[in-house]
Amino acid sequence: MGSSPQYQCRECGSSLAKWAGKCPDCDAWNSIHEIQPRPDWTGRGRREQAPEVLRLDQVQASGAPRVALGMAELDRVLGGGLVRGSVILIGGAPGIGKSTLLMQALAGFQHVAGQAGLYVSAEESAEQITLRAERLGLPLDTLRLLGESCLEGILSALEQERPAVVVIDSIQTVYTGQLDSAPGAVAQVRECAACLTHYAKQRGASIFLVGHVTKEGTLAGPRVLEHMVDTVLYFEGEGDSRFRMVRTVKNRFGAVNELGFFAMSDQGLREVSNPSAIFLARGRQTVPGSVVMVAREGTRPFLVEVQALVDRCQHSAVRRVVLGGDANRLAMLLAVLHRHADVATADQEIYVNVVAGVRITETAIDLAMLFAILSSLRAVALPRELVVFGEVGLSGEVRPVQNGPERLHEAGRHGFTQAVLPAANAPRQAPEGMVLHPVRTLDEAMQAFDSLFLDPGPRPGAAAAGLSRVGRSTATGPGSGRA
Repeated sequence: MGSSPQYQCRECGSSLAKWAGKCPDCDAWNSIHEIQPRPDWTGRGRREQAPEVLRLDQVQASGAPRVALGMAELDRVLGGGLVRGSVILIGGAPGIGKSTLLMQALAGFQHVAGQAGLYVSAEESAEQITLRAERLGLPLDTLRLLGESCLEGILSALEQERPAVVVIDSIQTVYTGQLDSAPGAVAQVRECAACLTHYAKQRGASIFLVGHVTKEGTLAGPRVLEHMVDTVLYFEGEGDSRFRMVRTVKNRFGAVNELGFFAMSDQGLREVSNPSAIFLARGRQTVPGSVVMVAREGTRPFLVEVQALVDRCQHSAVRRVVLGGDANRLAMLLAVLHRHADVATADQEIYVNVVAGVRITETAIDLAMLFAILSSLRAVALPRELVVFGEVGLSGEVRPVQNGPERLHEAGRHGFTQAVLPAANAPRQAPEGMVLHPVRTLDEAMQAFDSLFLDPGPRPGAAAAGLSRVGRSTATGPGSGRA
């Protein structure tokens, strides 16, 4: 007796026992079609015997050996290098440089490790890839290219060539003939990624999958795609900036939230080994609303400038804009500032910007944002050699953040001599040449602000707004410290 027919949705890949006009999972009409049982060309099938169950003490665990890619910043976000048999998914906006980065990484791997790699282009022609390689100055005689979008053809070539590293550009344009849906459909992306992941684990090859992103900035395709792979990287950067950042959001072999910094040039991506020096390219004159903080993403501390602009609202809707941070967290900090420090900003528009397009995801930016806002609100400048970091709680306490000593060391290495930080992060002995201002509460932070600010002179319109160049304004008009 033959097996009963099986049905699947072309849009979401859901399996059904019978045909229906509308998919019950994704609500797509006329997307259900009958599928035939696939030949087991991936090596996956039903086992005749039950798998063996082991105790953990029977497993001989050894550290995963890593191979350098010849790009220190990319090796950093991968956790120290490329792990044999791993699958890495990298996503980013169109034109940000994903193909350029992976071509340079593939050439660097072949030069450092002396092993073969293969670049599979399912989007661009061989002529386009060659022109890019020539512009980047890469060795054309060692780079190997496969122009193929059919999964079966790709797997056949991989079985024949047996490369150590494979780049699939991109997974959304690869399709399998076993499914009737178009390339880029959820079912196609999921099945192709699963087969390539199985090949990587079976043959020990490392595979980079280039992924498209949606207009919201998330990876396109099924969410299960991120669960299949070992590492997920996001390529970030502003369109008008030459700086690029690779952020790790998932890594089974290393730390997450690790950052790698690059600068785009005519010869491709250059590594930025000292990002603090670039992010602190400020003018000589101190200005209100500018504060330097010590951020830490992954295992690397770096300095970045936080700017704030506070201005009287000229219309009914008050705007609060944050670039490089969390707007909801800004709203919370302003409420804490009003409740615990009597600083009212209800009638003020507030704009916060993290310079150079960096996005800070940690809570250590809280105290720096408040200092920048106070500096702009009161039209006073803070010293250039000051760094600020710390988390602010809802009850007005200043909470410690991770790796305080490393942050202070990074600040001292770049010539900063003063630091406002949580008291729990203050070391027993301050670093040489640095004065520490440990604070436990927002009230102590305000006192530290009062003792540090510089007076650059009256700001146009400051007197009319009732602003005082002291820590807490005693005026009662709009924009004052006390209502």
